[in-house]
Amino acid sequence: MRAQLARVDAVLVQAVIAAALSFAHLHDIASAAGQDGWKAWAYPISVDLLLVAAWRRLRTGEAKVAGWCWFVIALTASLGANVATAGLLDMDQVPAWLRILVAGWPTVAFFGGTLLAHSTPTAAEHAVDQEGDAEPVPEPPAREPTPAPPAVPVPAALVEHARKVAAEHQTRTGAAIDTPTLRARLGVPAPMAEAIAAHL
Repeated sequence: MRAQLARVDAVLVQAVIAAALSFAHLHDIASAAGQDGWKAWAYPISVDLLLVAAWRRLRTGEAKVAGWCWFVIALTASLGANVATAGLLDMDQVPAWLRILVAGWPTVAFFGGTLLAHSTPTAAEHAVDQEGDAEPVPEPPAREPTPAPPAVPVPAALVEHARKVAAEHQTRTGAAIDTPTLRARLGVPAPMAEAIAAHL
């Protein structure tokens, strides 16, 4: 138990040191690129928050493509600042392209954070996450569906749109769309989704 606590403490200390150094390097780059005062301190916070948000998305197992994309972007920004301040960059004569990158970073970070906060996994990613390395399970024999009257009135235009969504899902996954997936794709309440499914 004591050895485990010592290992955790060592990892935590190392993480704090690395974060503090990276934070300082990002501040120095932003300051050298013309972002003074509180703005220079906001840049490392922005990079670290985007890095944490991307890592959290990767840990949840959802929308991993977006998670990896923004994780690499934030990591590149952090690592780039660390390398640039190691004597490879004249901090008194910052090139124009770096000034442009620093000035454009807030928009990039806002865009990435918004996508990470609001993006949902695609049907294909759901299928990959659910299947993993498991053996395919044979589907039960198909049964004739029992027709049922719709629970709520459904506009014809919505039914037509649902047919397109179902056809696109069938083409992409090779399986018929189920009611929960249809509901998520259309953004309608459960009773409405069931009524629409009855029309398909």
